[in-house]
Amino acid sequence: MSRRNTNATAARAPSVAPSVARPDSPPPGDDEEETPTFDLIDELQQHGINVQDIQKLKTASIHTVQGVKGMSRRNMCKIKVHGLQSLGLSEAKVDKIKEAAIKIIGSSFLPASLVLANRRGVFSISTGSKAVDAMLGGGIQSRCISEVYGEYRTGKTQLAHTLCVVTQLPRDMGGASGKVAYIDTEGTFRPERISQIADRFNLEPGPVLENIVHARALNSEHQMELTKDLGERLAEGGYRLIIVDSIMALFRVDYSGRGELSERQQKLAQFLAQLTRMAEEFNVAILLTNQVQSDPGATMVFTAGGALKPVGGHVLSHASTVRIFLRKGRGDERIAKLSDSPDRPEGEATYKLAEGGWEDV
Repeated sequence: MSRRNTNATAARAPSVAPSVARPDSPPPGDDEEETPTFDLIDELQQHGINVQDIQKLKTASIHTVQGVKGMSRRNMCKIKVHGLQSLGLSEAKVDKIKEAAIKIIGSSFLPASLVLANRRGVFSISTGSKAVDAMLGGGIQSRCISEVYGEYRTGKTQLAHTLCVVTQLPRDMGGASGKVAYIDTEGTFRPERISQIADRFNLEPGPVLENIVHARALNSEHQMELTKDLGERLAEGGYRLIIVDSIMALFRVDYSGRGELSERQQKLAQFLAQLTRMAEEFNVAILLTNQVQSDPGATMVFTAGGALKPVGGHVLSHASTVRIFLRKGRGDERIAKLSDSPDRPEGEATYKLAEGGWEDV
């Protein structure tokens, strides 16, 4: 039973220079051919799964064989068609689909040497600041969730806008030659800022904006639905970054008080699980911006930036692979602190917010 070599080798992206002589936004995928990191769900048809059942899976936002393997049998049996569970999938059909997925993908256990080879497909997207990139080991990485949190005017949304442009640069210039999906929960996305940042890199604003898809989330349920809709777009290829700005704003509005805290955290966990699967299945980078709140328990000890902690609790802290705390420095200076990472030490780096996005001080 063969297993697809799921990743193309990609060198770590260098820091982005403040100005690049390039006349136009590069079409995604021009700088290198990349082996897909997933198997389209239509391949199940070659293993005895009929088209109707495959279409039912697609209605549940499952577009890859990896997505089939990642969903529990219990949840697959809950798939509804036209609002009716009776038109969904029986336990026997779910077992058959699961068996077909295993035949395509193979064993879940792999030698660590092969895991290392697959990890070479992970890429980094520059933040626009060389100092911050050095702290992160290259920038915002793919196949994981990166969370930035801090109070107002620390540059969370400005980082999101900067990455919208940098992602479209070639990899040897700190980008990923790909498109961006932007879920906006606070109404702070500004195409005008994209145009300004594109000018910094000598890119034409029009093509840059065309490579960004934006959706305004109206409530937490809508936010979760938008993430499901992304599955089909990602399966088509070309996307390299998903941004959620911000992750907790709508959850805080829809669920208030301790009485609804448990339900909120359960919904949040489901949302984050979807994002994690997308990051791993499609080899995309995911950036979450997050708000902060006062931490009364930290008032008796010295903490950089004051007694502030990110909202979302342990559910969000465990789901985020990389966490970056942003705070204000002197004057225009801002400070980014790497507070959690599986492969990088804690550290700090300074940056500033300029017309061209995040830049070095």
